[in-house]
Formats: sequence, C-alpha cells, structure tokens
Amino acid sequence: MADPLAVCHLDGAFLPLREARISPLDRGFLFADGVYEVMPVFAGRPFRFGPHFDRLARSLGELRMRDPHDRAGWQALVAELIARNGGGDLYVYLQVTRGAEYGRNHAPLPQLPPTVFAFCAPLPRVSAEHVERGIACVTAQDTRWARCDIKSVALLANVMLRQLACDAGAQETILLRDGMLTDASASTVHVVRGGALFTPPDSPWILPGTTRTVVEELATRIGLEWHAAPVTEAQLRGADEIWLAAATREVSSVTRLDSHPVGTGMPGPVFRRIRAAFDALKSELATQAW
Repeated sequence: MADPLAVCHLDGAFLPLREARISPLDRGFLFADGVYEVMPVFAGRPFRFGPHFDRLARSLGELRMRDPHDRAGWQALVAELIARNGGGDLYVYLQVTRGAEYGRNHAPLPQLPPTVFAFCAPLPRVSAEHVERGIACVTAQDTRWARCDIKSVALLANVMLRQLACDAGAQETILLRDGMLTDASASTVHVVRGGALFTPPDSPWILPGTTRTVVEELATRIGLEWHAAPVTEAQLRGADEIWLAAATREVSSVTRLDSHPVGTGMPGPVFRRIRAAFDALKSELATQAW
C-alpha cells in the first residue's frame, strides 16, 4: 500500500499530514464514536460523490451526530484537498467524530464541535493478473457488530477477519451469518447463478455499498438480470461466479474460495462484461461535472 499524500484537512485547516494532531480525549479515539467515507478519484474527479455524501450523512444521522457540512461544503473541502495533493488517481478518506470532551462519559451524548479529518492516498491499482486470473478468498463467520449499515470507524472485527485472509494467502474474507451471506470484511459480495446476479439486500447486517449500486446500474445497462435477495451458504459455494465490489478496488472476480475453484476457476463471462462496462463508465464520466 502506497504512503498517503502530503496534505490533509483537520478541523478547517489544510496542513502536512505528519503534523496533524487530535486530542487524546476525542471520542473517536476513546469510543470509536465516529463515521467515515472513502471515495475514489479518477483524473482529479471524485467518482460517485453524491452517493458517498448521502451515505456519510446517513451514518451521521444514525449516530445522532451533527453533520459539520452541507453537500456544497463537503464538495469544496474534497475539491481543495484533491487539488492540494496534485489531483490524478487517488482516494479521499473522510472521518467525522463527535469531538473531544474533557472527560470520558458514555452518556448522555454530548453536543461538541465535531472533529473533521480528511486525507488522500494514491489509488491502489487493480493488477492485470487479478483481472485476468481473479483472486482467492476464504470464508468466516461474521463477527461484526449488529449495525453494519453504519459506516462506523469501529472496524476491529473487520481487521481481524481480513487478517484471516492474509494468514491463508488470500485477498479477502467473505462473511456468513446463520448460514447466509452478508458482506466481505471490506467489500460487497455478488453471486452469479444461472445467468442472473444476486446480492444480499440491505439490512442492519450489511453496509449499503456505493460500488454495489454501480454494479446494479451497470447490470441493467448491459441487460443482466439482477436481484437484491438473500444468498445461502450453499448458493455461494455453488455459484457460477462470485464478485467483490469496493470503492478503491472496483469489481474483482473471486476464482478460489476456501482453496476450491469457483466455476471454472477463472473469471467468468458475466464478470468480463461488467468489468468492461465499469471501465466504459469511468471514461464516460471523465468529462462530466461531479
């Protein structure tokens, strides 16, 4: 993973990332009392800024936290941060915590000036090998908290689950709860069966993925039948194709699951159609306002 870029934003100021400091009494540090967003940027243009802004606002609302900016304010902040870091292909990380109070109190929720932090990093490149050969995943029981629909900074369970993949020499951990597919540790999971696409519907157990909606829109564009429907463990393991979707990794084909081949063991024909449609969409949006 490449190092972050030099300039960050912290509470209204742009400054060198290495000089940024927050209070040790910040509730994000003490309680993970905060939310975040990650959005890709292609050629200096944020991809799907609107859905990312909407999800950030929703997460803040679910935590009963004041949104420090309206849409125009966030747009201006993101635009200046991108410009100060030279534009190009990168991603923007945004985080809002409830702020710092003098003490450590579980409740009542205090009304504090929120801490707003943002930085950029080079966008990870999807390697040609991963596109052509796919990636390996493992499965595990979903041990995350019961409000996965909130994009909370409380990610310890996700980190530990992702480590299982690293330990197995795989790229991601796909999660199961009570015999049903939920998410992956940092991705949305899509399953192709019988020529149709299936993705578990939104629920408290699933983060509403912004890249997931891109996949669904592209499926409609290319005439692929798709359903937001429950997926059983058996259906996952017997799928013709499995895909992962994530903001910084676009769409990937899973070709091995728990050391067993998925389908033919190579990226399938439906994935290749979606992948081509995704690349075409990026080119299409390149000259449009965001």
